[in-house]
Amino acid sequence: MKLLLLGLAFLFVICPLTIPSRAATDVKAPRWNILFVFADDWGRYAGCYGKIDKRPTINDVIKTPNVDRVARDGIIFRNAFVNSPSCTPSRSALMSGRYFFNTGRGAFLHGVWDNSIHSYPPMLREAGYHVGKSYKVWGPGQPNDGPFQGMPAYQKAGGTPNNFSEEATKLVGQGKSIDEVRAHILEVVRRNFNDFLNDHKMGQPWHYFFGPTNTHRTWIKGSGKKLWDINPDSLKGKMPKFLPDVPEVREDVADYLGEVQAVDAYLGVLLEMLEKSGEANHTLIVLSGDHGMPGVPSGKCNLYDAGVQVPLIMRVPNGQPNRVVDDMVSLPDLAPTFMEIAGARPPENIYGRSLLPVLQSEKSGQVDASRTWVITGRERHVQSGREGNLPYPQRALRTPRWVYVRNFEAERWPMGSPEGTGAAPNGNVETNTMVTFADMDAGPTKAWLVEHKNDPQGKWYYDWAFGKRPEEELYDVQNDPDQIRNLAADPQYAAQKQWLSTRLMKLLKEAGDPRIIGDGKTFDRPPFVEKTPLK
Repeated sequence: MKLLLLGLAFLFVICPLTIPSRAATDVKAPRWNILFVFADDWGRYAGCYGKIDKRPTINDVIKTPNVDRVARDGIIFRNAFVNSPSCTPSRSALMSGRYFFNTGRGAFLHGVWDNSIHSYPPMLREAGYHVGKSYKVWGPGQPNDGPFQGMPAYQKAGGTPNNFSEEATKLVGQGKSIDEVRAHILEVVRRNFNDFLNDHKMGQPWHYFFGPTNTHRTWIKGSGKKLWDINPDSLKGKMPKFLPDVPEVREDVADYLGEVQAVDAYLGVLLEMLEKSGEANHTLIVLSGDHGMPGVPSGKCNLYDAGVQVPLIMRVPNGQPNRVVDDMVSLPDLAPTFMEIAGARPPENIYGRSLLPVLQSEKSGQVDASRTWVITGRERHVQSGREGNLPYPQRALRTPRWVYVRNFEAERWPMGSPEGTGAAPNGNVETNTMVTFADMDAGPTKAWLVEHKNDPQGKWYYDWAFGKRPEEELYDVQNDPDQIRNLAADPQYAAQKQWLSTRLMKLLKEAGDPRIIGDGKTFDRPPFVEKTPLK
């Protein structure tokens, strides 16, 4: 019986429970072109969000005129979330419309894409679309095309946009001006997109996926100010409470925002070319990222908003401009949306819900009254099971007011072991932040945390980022927007916590989540860990 249950648990990873599709089926397929800009590690950072945030944030500092233009002409989603704050599971859910835990080995960083899982790119191609991509689509360690396998990659002009600050700093060092450097890198974006447009047949709808990785670490220290004129001191008093408001960290954030501004510049080229092509009025523009900022507390690999909340901005052909939508949406909603736009019926066994009715509405605020929650989660990022360093399984329910987090193995380290996961130079795992707490990307902010872990100034931040966490966490987003005060143990919130917990477990069970069915250990065994972990 135990073997049967384990077998069923594994089966649910590949074949989730079939439920009726919630996508609209009575809307005529518009068959728009789809331009999708999806930047690696681009969290919810853009100037247009600064305009709708109700408090000072780092969005007050960043300048993204092209993103803001798309927002003015279309829709800015206030509450958009990834399904998982790690690139491969986030993208697996995005491409398939499934929860990440229903995508087999796509549920972790170095997984393998299962072509038996329906995903939107092949369905668009089968519907007659010209489909192509530039740069990253899926996860590392395997063919990076994922669901785009067998489809053209338009990057003959090169990949310099994937490393803006590195390339720009090198060329500036060779005597070129910043303006010359910028023009050189933007020309690569232009030529690749031009090759894609030239390949499509007149009158044929198309889908172009542009996936730059420059917002993923590493980037050049000081590049935010040097290349984009972002003064780190302008971030004083605007940093979220989980980030130390100190010069080293402000500079690190400014450098990251510079890479976001580079993505905005790339978008400007794509918009210019789209208008020149004469197809702008028949093209849906979609802008987003795969999770939050890397290498900082509460960001990438965390289920707090800084890790899972992302930009989602769309311009609908002939749609109502200047809309701000409050619906809780999840990026797996994009797969059935794109399918319906192309006239392809979404599969029955997905959980994403088409956004087409929201896009075709003229309303702002809450458009779909049923969109009041999203599920997020994670299993394995870098932690592989080697030497007993098991991943940190989490699930969360996010509502307009609350974040409820369930940490299924609270005795494990949330960001990986303090002893590290590999060999460190000179054996010093304390200062080599690549191997210490490996689920947080290395960088100046992480180094500052490690270096100041015993200082009064830094101890709280270090413990918050790397310390073990209780089994349950509860945050009141309305009164604690940075989610640093855990209310789970407060009797005053016991009823709210119980309701959210019951609701989350019910939804996960209905979805066939392997973490809660059978013995709940499916993801702790091969092939989800690299070898059987130590007991």
